Amino acid sequence: MSSSSQPSGHGTVKSYVTGLVLSLVLTVIPFGAVMLGSFSLPVNVGIITVTAVLQVLVQLVMFMHLDFKTEDGWNMLSFVFTVLILGLVVGGSLWIMQHLHLNMMIG
Repeated sequence: MSSSSQPSGHGTVKSYVTGLVLSLVLTVIPFGAVMLGSFSLPVNVGIITVTAVLQVLVQLVMFMHLDFKTEDGWNMLSFVFTVLILGLVVGGSLWIMQHLHLNMMIG
């Protein structure tokens, strides 16, 4: 048929390296927080949760090249779906673990 005149959407080396560095930093932060043991359990859970959510967003933007600039709205729909699923998984997991802790009466 005909060739497309739009760019293929591949990122630059700089964007991939930036994504890699951000991913590594967002992996080392919770690992260091747990290994140092200087934070309480709720603070560690908060650090892990926040860095995990940021890690997903870095992956979407830097490696999957999703942004809000498309005309079709598909990228916006992908972001909304990702935020919805992320909220369900993270919120549901924290809710389940909280109720398990209360119902098991550990300690």
